[in-house]
Amino acid sequence: MPATESSFESIPLRDLDAMSERERDALPFGVVGFAADTTVQTYNATEARLSGLDPATVVGVPFFEVVAQCMNNFMVAQRFEDEAELDDIVPYVLTLRMRPTKVRLRLLATAGILRRYVLIER
Repeated sequence: MPATESSFESIPLRDLDAMSERERDALPFGVVGFAADTTVQTYNATEARLSGLDPATVVGVPFFEVVAQCMNNFMVAQRFEDEAELDDIVPYVLTLRMRPTKVRLRLLATAGILRRYVLIER
């Protein structure tokens, strides 16, 4: 799938999950994929560049407890606990490790796919 600006809003979860690491790295927005226990499994190059975090230090670490503590709340993390089916865009402000940064988050989860995703558009 070509990386386009509109793909943040329209990329299907199945397509995102089926992408290679290289394809996810080419997307113009951040992609974080994690297991049900929130352990990071994929952290794309765009998110690494914009966050300043090396994927090697993020993969295998609990996302909401360690990597993105500013998302460990009812607006983001709790939704993954409460909703088996999730595809929502949320205006948000990132505050950890940076000055407050307005973003849009797309929260993606479905019962048929083990990995869950947070997409981050700055």
